[in-house]
Amino acid sequence: MIMSKEAGKIYAEAAKIWNPDRVATFKKFGFEMVMGKRQGSYFEDLDGHEYINMHSNGGVFNLGHRNPEIRQALIDGMDVVDAGNHYFPSRYKNELNEKLLAASPENMKYVFTLNGGGEAIDAAVKFARRATKRQRIISLACAFHGGTGIAMQAGNPKLAEFFNMTPDPKLYTHIAYNNLEQLEMVLKKNDTAAVLIETIPATAGFPMPIENYHREVQRLAHQYGALYIADEVQTGMMRSGQMWCCCKFKAVPDMIVTGKGLSGGYYPMSAVIMNDEAASWMKEDGFAHTSSFNGTELGCIVASKVLDILKRPAVKQNIDQLTEFFQLNLAKLQQKHREFLVEVRQCGVIMGLKTAHPLGGQALMVALIKNGVWAVMADFDKSVLQFKPNLLMDQITAKKVISRLDQALSEAQQMVSTPSL
Repeated sequence: MIMSKEAGKIYAEAAKIWNPDRVATFKKFGFEMVMGKRQGSYFEDLDGHEYINMHSNGGVFNLGHRNPEIRQALIDGMDVVDAGNHYFPSRYKNELNEKLLAASPENMKYVFTLNGGGEAIDAAVKFARRATKRQRIISLACAFHGGTGIAMQAGNPKLAEFFNMTPDPKLYTHIAYNNLEQLEMVLKKNDTAAVLIETIPATAGFPMPIENYHREVQRLAHQYGALYIADEVQTGMMRSGQMWCCCKFKAVPDMIVTGKGLSGGYYPMSAVIMNDEAASWMKEDGFAHTSSFNGTELGCIVASKVLDILKRPAVKQNIDQLTEFFQLNLAKLQQKHREFLVEVRQCGVIMGLKTAHPLGGQALMVALIKNGVWAVMADFDKSVLQFKPNLLMDQITAKKVISRLDQALSEAQQMVSTPSL
């Protein structure tokens, strides 16, 4: 793709002072994307070429780019408050916490707000270790929980190993997804603080759980004295068609971790939603875990508006319509491109497109950007493309996505037959 001189200049400078390998990777793929104008489901590059965002930054843009209601809530909030003080309660914190609890299972009693998903995972693990007086964390080998210390060690261990922080096997056990026997074998050690499960592992390409998987995770964890933490950073916020994907699978965790979409795409926010046991530390020493930007008042105002939007019947209706539309039309494309598109994974608007080639997801990503759609391969399984519309996408845009995907599938299949990818 031919990009502007300005984009080339930005990339050249970024290679020196920002992230040289990331710059080199995008250039290898044949584009130098710099985002320009953006609104709703669309963004432009610096030359004015338009792209449909089917990545949504993992759910950060769950309500689209520059959502006008979120933007106005932030502007109005800045006229009244700032970050606030992390030591004091406030009505903005209370309002957000009440809304999160109202949208969660009845066993949830407290909310601890933070900034990013990885930070929230770190906090949830600390809370579990404090509550159970144990240390072991069982998690999925194919999961990604964030780039912070505990979260990285709990996720796919290759990333932690890259940073010379190989997880201690006495503290972290990584098991296979959908393998309940392996889970129980580790739990029988009776030293597990928590079972941490990304409800549908995003970076693995959204493989679907086996029947009753999450309910059995909950049962087994509790049988052996461990807590169950549901990582809903990518799968929560109505993306499954329900507020929390784990609840769609009839599971009731001890903690739910959320982030990304809670920000409204404007103000970084995350949260740990907890039952009484998980929150026991706050009744003993409420100052034990804190940082300057926990529960900022501006962030709470933004996140509160996000939750107001998510509970509207019209939003639920649109999610259901998008779910049905993509289910129908992706099935048609799978039939048409059956030699290349071998599996469509879907739960609501959480979707993964698995190809027949080990680098097929990467090829499809490149082909789509050339056709005006931005979607990202699954980093732990590059045969899969993550496919993630925002919740408010209209039918006209969804139809454009399918049309462009049809073309890109043919191009990607051709690409993988060449050695250049």
